[in-house]
Amino acid sequence: MTDPLDTVFAALADPTRRAILSMLLEDDMAVTDVAEPFQMSLAGISKHLAILAGAGLITQEKRGRVKWCKLEPDALRAASVWMQGFGQFEPVNLDAFERFLAAELPGEDEGLAVQGD
Repeated sequence: MTDPLDTVFAALADPTRRAILSMLLEDDMAVTDVAEPFQMSLAGISKHLAILAGAGLITQEKRGRVKWCKLEPDALRAASVWMQGFGQFEPVNLDAFERFLAAELPGEDEGLAVQGD
């Protein structure tokens, strides 16, 4: 069985998925609205959303013909507690964490494409 923290950190490893989480901080969104700012297919966005849902970071529900995505705010609690155990991190600020990762991983593709898409 896979450790839930591994699944959460794997989901957070992709910049597109982090961007989606940031968008969902504002409000629930229809899948088509989530896809709008990205230059990829709806199928590609759906793959990202499935990974986020599999990690428990978002939930999806169908309302009529529209599939909606909702951020699960408590989903990062275990990851936050784990990082705080190192004493280097205050409660997780995802924007600051993303900036930290960008600084530590120079040259990483900031593009919005999904591998295999």
